[in-house]
Order: sequence, then C-alpha cells, then structure tokens
Amino acid sequence: MFYQNATSTVWLERPAGAAAEAGNAEEEAHAMEDFVYHRPVLQREVLRLLNPKPGSLIVDGTCGGGGHTEALLETGADVLALDQDPDAVQHVSKRLARLGRRIIVRQANFRHTACVLDELGIRTIGGALLDLGVSSRQLENAARGFSFVRNGPLDMRMDPQTQLTAATIVDEYSEEELTRLFRELGEEPAARRIASLIVKMRKTSPFRETLPLVRAIEKLVGRHGRQHPATQIFQALRIEVNDELGALEDGLRVLTARLALGARIGVITFHSLEDRIVKNFFRDHSRAWLDKPEWPEPRRNPDHDLKLVTPKPVEPADEEQRANPRSRSAKLRVAEKIHEPFTSTKL
Repeated sequence: MFYQNATSTVWLERPAGAAAEAGNAEEEAHAMEDFVYHRPVLQREVLRLLNPKPGSLIVDGTCGGGGHTEALLETGADVLALDQDPDAVQHVSKRLARLGRRIIVRQANFRHTACVLDELGIRTIGGALLDLGVSSRQLENAARGFSFVRNGPLDMRMDPQTQLTAATIVDEYSEEELTRLFRELGEEPAARRIASLIVKMRKTSPFRETLPLVRAIEKLVGRHGRQHPATQIFQALRIEVNDELGALEDGLRVLTARLALGARIGVITFHSLEDRIVKNFFRDHSRAWLDKPEWPEPRRNPDHDLKLVTPKPVEPADEEQRANPRSRSAKLRVAEKIHEPFTSTKL
C-alpha cells in the first residue's frame, strides 16, 4: 500500500512549481474521445531492466496513457504517476482508479518531482521511468498544435498553463534565433533558409495555425523521401516551447538523487538530442575516477553514484517495430543507484 500521508486515492492538484505522421493535410480533427494513446514502448524490457520490487514506490514521470504505469503496478509496486498534460492526468486517473491508494496521479513536469515527493513526505524512491515520446493522442489532436497534417493553432504546449507557444516563437524570434533553434534542436540542414522565409512571410501575415507554416516549409524545401519536410522544424518548436532538454537534465539529476540504493532509473528517448543527454549523464555518474593530463594522479569523481545496467541502449525488437512503427526510434537506457555521490546536496 501507499504511504500514510498519501490519503487521497488520486491526487490531482498541481505542485507549487510543474514520428512521422501520414494522411491528408486537410483532414479535420476528430472529437477527443476518438484519439487513443500509443502503445507503451519497450514495456517488457522496461519491466525486466527496472526490476521493480513489490511494495516499492516507482515514479513514472511521463505517465501519458498509463500503459507503463499499469504494467509497473501489476508487478506489485506502487506508482507515483506524473504528467504535465492535464488530459493525461485525467485519463490515467480514470483508467487506474480501481487500484486505489497504490497509485497517486499528479499534474507536474518530472523536473519538479522533488516538490511532489516533499509534499507527500517521501524521501527516497524504488525506481523511476521517463518515456519521452509524444503521445499519439497529442499528435492527432489538431487543437494541441503538434500535428503537421491537421490544421490547428500553433500551440505545442504540453502544459496549457505555461505561457510560451509555437506561434510566439515563429512570429517573434529573430531570424538568427530561429536559425539557431532549427539547427540545434531540429538538426535541420535548411535551417537558415526556412528562418529567412518565416521572417519574410510573417511581416504581412503572422503565423497563427500549423498548416500555413507546413505549406511554406514544404514549398521551400520540397518533399524527399518518407519524412515530411516540416518534421524537424516542428520538433525544434516543440522542444523549445516545453524546454524539453532543460527539463530532462533537471529530471535526471532530481530523480537520481532520490533513488534508494539498488533502485534503477530508465529513460526511453526518441531522438539523438535526448539520447545524448541521457548517455552523457549516466556515463558521468558511473565513473568512479576522473583523470586529466594536467593532474598528477586520478581523482575520485564527486558525482559517482550510478552503475550502467545497459552499456548500450536497448531498442525495440523487429516484432514490436512492425506492430508499432512509432517505436522504431526508441532507445532505452537504464542505470542503478550504487551509493550516494561523494559531494551531494539531497534534492
């Protein structure tokens, strides 16, 4: 069962602080109930590598549709399920309400996990999972602004309470800022040309909806291969709107600090920018010693508190990739807490 101070079956308050698409570009958005969350990616691998213990508390920092959350609960573990998307919070609360006090659902960005745990009076956790993919429900709901095949507002906010939207970025960032954004966060070869076109077009007609931006990019770049030409631009905008890379860096630090000894953290990424951050964090925290040419001898790594469970990322089997094409780019990395860092401030 859950902890004594977790008195509510499901908690919904906010904390103090929180793939290629296909189809007709003119297709209208369906009603919300027609959208479904994607299948949980690498579910068997997650359970095997996280190895949750019955009665332990696992933080699912991106509960989404609740697929991983439910699987973790079925192992006998309790779950603190977080998501910054209020739609996901509502969905999981309803879907898993039958499990009562074994689950608490909160609307929060996982970078604020420490705030939620402190409010619940919980010091350490028995494991953590982050699935960083955008859900099918978000992609296919035009009103959220993530889709480049269904027209909708240029929004892209995971948490509707935040201020920055994709429209603000597209219409207000300078050409240099847009170029940097598209190049660094979208890894888009035509970043400068696209930024220049946007700045030129917005002088007469600001961008407010997704499809006008998509058509402008498609006309400039053209279609080559299976990937839509707007894919990387939309990725860059979404990452910037939600500060996804900053949140990931914060979340890794906070969650690792809260792991009990022997507990594991797993992260599923879907593009190289995310995977690089996770790879480097796990590497930097799993080195016992540091050495530099200018040092007379190696020194203890003050951040050493993990060991790698997956030296190389785990990828979906061919069977899963065929059944769920959006899983093709998924990579799972897992590390285990082995001791407290030599110099640490508990978060």
